[in-house]
Amino acid sequence: MPFLVQTLVYLAAAVISVPIAKRLGLGSVLGYLIAGVVIGPFALSLVGEQTDIMTFAEFGVVILLFLIGLEVQPSTLWDMRKAIFGFGGTQVIGTSLAIAGVAMLLGLPWQTSLAVGMVLAMSSTAIVLQTLDEKGLRQGPVGRAAFGILLLQDLAVIPMFALLPTLATIAPPVHAETSAHGGMNLVAHLPPWAQGIAVFVAVGAVVGGGRYLVRPIFRFIAEARLREIFTAAALLIVVGVASLMQMVGLSPALGAFLAGVVLAESEFRRELETDIEPFRGLLLGLFFITVGAGIDLKLVAGQPVTLIGLVLGLMTLKFVVVFVLARLFGAPARGAAAVATALAQGGEFAFVLLSFTVGAGVIGASLAALLTAAVAVSMALTPVAMILYERIAQAFDAAIPKVVPDTGAFDDSEPDIIIAGFGRFGQITGRLLTANGFRSTVLDSDIEQIDLLRRFGRRVHYGDATRMDLLRAAGIERARMLIVALDDREKTVELVETARKAFPELVILARAWDRRHAYDLLANGADAVERETFEAALALGTTALQKLGYRAHRAHRAGAIFRRHDRKSFEDLRPVWGQEEAYILASRDAAQTMDKLLNADLARLRPGDATGAWDTASLDEELRERAEREAATREAAK
Repeated sequence: MPFLVQTLVYLAAAVISVPIAKRLGLGSVLGYLIAGVVIGPFALSLVGEQTDIMTFAEFGVVILLFLIGLEVQPSTLWDMRKAIFGFGGTQVIGTSLAIAGVAMLLGLPWQTSLAVGMVLAMSSTAIVLQTLDEKGLRQGPVGRAAFGILLLQDLAVIPMFALLPTLATIAPPVHAETSAHGGMNLVAHLPPWAQGIAVFVAVGAVVGGGRYLVRPIFRFIAEARLREIFTAAALLIVVGVASLMQMVGLSPALGAFLAGVVLAESEFRRELETDIEPFRGLLLGLFFITVGAGIDLKLVAGQPVTLIGLVLGLMTLKFVVVFVLARLFGAPARGAAAVATALAQGGEFAFVLLSFTVGAGVIGASLAALLTAAVAVSMALTPVAMILYERIAQAFDAAIPKVVPDTGAFDDSEPDIIIAGFGRFGQITGRLLTANGFRSTVLDSDIEQIDLLRRFGRRVHYGDATRMDLLRAAGIERARMLIVALDDREKTVELVETARKAFPELVILARAWDRRHAYDLLANGADAVERETFEAALALGTTALQKLGYRAHRAHRAGAIFRRHDRKSFEDLRPVWGQEEAYILASRDAAQTMDKLLNADLARLRPGDATGAWDTASLDEELRERAEREAATREAAK
């Protein structure tokens, strides 16, 4: 099949299947796998021979490990030593022995059983990390534990290739000198001690070259300001290191990871990530498609019971082993279950190991074909297993009765303020008011937050503040003010609207998420609003000005001027809020006007301009505008 036609089929399959799978909540990995099954040689047979494409696609795993290495600094890797060598090493040994034991019970010789155990102990780095990434679990404890195991598995491949030939029970055919990973192994003919020295030399070359050679090269290329050459150099590093590792019999993915770790502290780290990321996504997608295309549907149809039993048995056994080990290493039940579900499949290295064991006379060709199909199917089922795990976890959460804390009796004394919502925003407001002698009653519906606050001695009442009966019980009819600091946008608007209708004289202040939310709250009866991030962002900007050379009083005045112009713009645009086109046009005009006025006011504050030391003109303007607002408020009150 012509290369362009083959490329067209792969791209079309990905473009059609992945968005549909994402829309159905199945994830992109499962979409790629389904696409591969459909276009593969055992279904529609649209792509022909897979061998060359599979070799090319496996480079996606290499790039994935390189990018992961860039995120893992050597100090971080040392901190993860327990997860890598402790949890990871125990998983490989424990899973290998467990699978070997089951295989012996099924009648296989102990040598073959042990070989099958080692092969199936591997999990899929590409699928696991991609799935965890989509679920938002990559950076948490689940992601770290899974990554530690996967990295150790990659390391374990090296001794496995040395050990597996000793388990041979079938006369092996004559081999070419190829590495364990499909490339030319230049040290295969050397004695073991010489091969070990070659490995150390290669690793040393990667570490030393990354520290003392690669950085000057990147700096030289960066000075040329040719981005495409920088990208080419980045790919050159990855391909070169992977090839070097392959030549000494190591995993190219492991070499790429090592190169990434070495460059993790480089000043070019972010540029490397940005340039290589597109290749990672495309090649990983191609890898998943080739895995799907490699599922032998004829074998599945011919031995469905055997294959289904093998897949379910494999995934169940690996789940149990990893779950038990995770619990022994201190992981909570929920986290242990997530890690065990993610790692329950076979891995991409199993394909290489199975091919190697057949050639070495360890496993027969028919058994290897069945195991290959089982590994591929288990990889395809991993996204489904993660979805099933999430739904079971949610069902368990729903089945556990929520312990609703006692709301506690409200104080008989009349509160000055009712505070609805006592999270990160409401706490600061409440503490300030309490410190100034005002009595407040606090309502919150987050049980965990209430328990935490009560441990610190805070008196918080449980309840939904949008319920009018609860507000009355809390004393809102006697209160002077209601402060709405809920985390829910819609509930905030609902509470403001309800309270304004029921208590027209009550002063209502509300937390707003942004300008749009602020306008909604004002339109529904809030007396004043505060955008939750505005003052914090302004304070950070003021600090930045000081760090950039402004004196403190100038930086604070610059912040005050910006605040004044922003509030004026906010009030000017309020009448056209709700008229989308008119609001957009008015916003553009207001932004241009504000920029001109703001620049004029700030020009007097720039360092070195002595005339702007105290900026009396802007102070006078601010005082005049404040007096006008107060007069307008008094007039409206009449």
